[in-house]
Amino acid sequence: MNPRRSKGVFTYLLVVLIAIFCIYFVSTRLNESTEKTDYTTIIGYFDDYKVSYYELDLGTGELKYQLRGEEVKKRYSVPNVSIFLDDTENYRIEYNKKHPDEPLQQNYIKITDRTWLYSLIPVLLTIALGIAILYFMMKQSGGGGKYTSFGKANLKSSASARKATFKDVAGADEEKQELEEIVDFLKNPNKYKEIGAKVPKGVLLLGPPGTGKTLLARAVAGEAGCPFFPISGSDFVEMFVGVGASRVRDLFEQAKKHSPSIIFIDEIDAVGRHRGAGLGGGHDEREQTLNQLLVEMDGFTGNESVIVIAATNRRDILDPALLRPGRFDRQIVVGYPDVKGREDILKVHAKNKPLGPDVDLKVIAQTTQGFTGADLENLLNEAALLAARNERMSITEKDIEEATMKVIAGPEKKSRIVTEHDKRITAYHEAGHAVAAYNLPTQDKVHQVTIIQRGMAAGLTVTRPDNDDSHVSRNQMRESIVMLLGGRVAEELFIDDICTGASNDIERATKTARNMVTKYGFSKKIGTVVYGSDSDEVFIGKDYGHTKNYSEAVAAQIDEEVRLIIEKAYNDCTEILKANSDKMHLLAKYLLKFEKIDGDDFVKLMKGEITEDILKDDEPAKDDDSADSENTIEADTEKTIGIEE
Repeated sequence: MNPRRSKGVFTYLLVVLIAIFCIYFVSTRLNESTEKTDYTTIIGYFDDYKVSYYELDLGTGELKYQLRGEEVKKRYSVPNVSIFLDDTENYRIEYNKKHPDEPLQQNYIKITDRTWLYSLIPVLLTIALGIAILYFMMKQSGGGGKYTSFGKANLKSSASARKATFKDVAGADEEKQELEEIVDFLKNPNKYKEIGAKVPKGVLLLGPPGTGKTLLARAVAGEAGCPFFPISGSDFVEMFVGVGASRVRDLFEQAKKHSPSIIFIDEIDAVGRHRGAGLGGGHDEREQTLNQLLVEMDGFTGNESVIVIAATNRRDILDPALLRPGRFDRQIVVGYPDVKGREDILKVHAKNKPLGPDVDLKVIAQTTQGFTGADLENLLNEAALLAARNERMSITEKDIEEATMKVIAGPEKKSRIVTEHDKRITAYHEAGHAVAAYNLPTQDKVHQVTIIQRGMAAGLTVTRPDNDDSHVSRNQMRESIVMLLGGRVAEELFIDDICTGASNDIERATKTARNMVTKYGFSKKIGTVVYGSDSDEVFIGKDYGHTKNYSEAVAAQIDEEVRLIIEKAYNDCTEILKANSDKMHLLAKYLLKFEKIDGDDFVKLMKGEITEDILKDDEPAKDDDSADSENTIEADTEKTIGIEE
């Protein structure tokens, strides 16, 4: 039997036995009635020979008696035992003469038989029962020691954590190089001390979610082979005052005892948020925890050979004192991987997955711009699930393509009933996006157009970049607005009406135009000036009530400039679609018949190599695997257009 389970059973039995004993003791006491009377009345009962049973404690003078014809035993405290014995000296003999059929039951308890401790038995049992119940409740609530260990750091077991090394990290070569220096110091500290170099006390890993910050920290622990103390920032925060600061002290005390060691704080923004940003700017519990963390990292007491690694994707909200040299000396940005990094990441996650001969990881890396390491891992996992669902022994290119579309936009909803009117609107809407993109030189190539519903989108026009560009020009942003408005313009020109499907396109186009004016300085009329706060989040108590840093007159000029950019893009898109009206009708008819078209066929259609003759066939010339023939697209949702709402 499990020792913990047997201990719990023993506790149950102990509590039950004590409860039964107390109930029995109390019930026997309740059967005895204490009569509030005087000594004369009691002696009167004896003079009238009404007492059929009595018991006298010679030490305490406690008298228990029972009257004839009654079942309840009564109690009385005799003032003087000697006088009572004299008054009832011959009572037994006389009573038995008068009632021979019911002899008297008489008993005298000697002084040595009972002591004062006897009266304390009920109290002691009650106290014991309370202690047992309290102990049992504490054990049930989490191990008994939970209520006495609030100040202890809730450290995760590094032994049970998943092991990782730098070989498991791909697509972050420079980041690994920075951390390898930390590992080398932990292994060979004299090498750095001889030259007068000091290892960074803290390393802050910055970057978007899913880029591998936690994986890098685990790799450092796996490579260094030293004690590793992982903890989450939220583990410091409790409802009890002072607990967070106490846990910080306990964490560093344990790390110093096992130095050299590594402390890893995941999501440090939960405890390292800017001070004074609370409601009213008060000194709350979180700030006390942060203050203690600042002192432990670089205060009066040293923490030699204890390196703190922290991870966050919100550097903008961290307290400046936490970021200064001496605390987090080194800040490593773990960004989106480039095409080579994506290929390396795919190789790592494809090690234990059987890939078909038609799968080229290099091509997948080229078509997944903006994907993080977590996205690529999820992509291959979804492809493996699709292959298993179709009972294939390996992952094919079609599985990869369908998984990419599923990750970005969701699964196909072919079972949903769509009216012919809605399908026609969607076909012309997506055709407008695609034709506009084809005629705009700065825009990415069209990779796929579909009118099959996915997620919240009634249709999709997917573009794929040829390379990873770091900069976006003014012409690119202008033409992206033109492409975004292609769906609304197509509805107005070819449907002779407009609908709500372009709401997301208009929202994104307006945001792009406003950023051009207020953020990037692309407007000659407004000037090369940034208007408005760069932070999208308001800190209550710090920026609450923050006003705009420009006048109402400038605000009106900004609105006017944004409107002019949108109107010009709308007119440009109208001219493009009018000039290619024959291609618009042909593409819409193609989509209504086949529901999707890939990039190669789309180019052929725009060049006139696909004509209306293919649409005259009675049977659709669909590929048998058209349901699975999705093409990979970019991960950056800003470049995925035509998403219906």
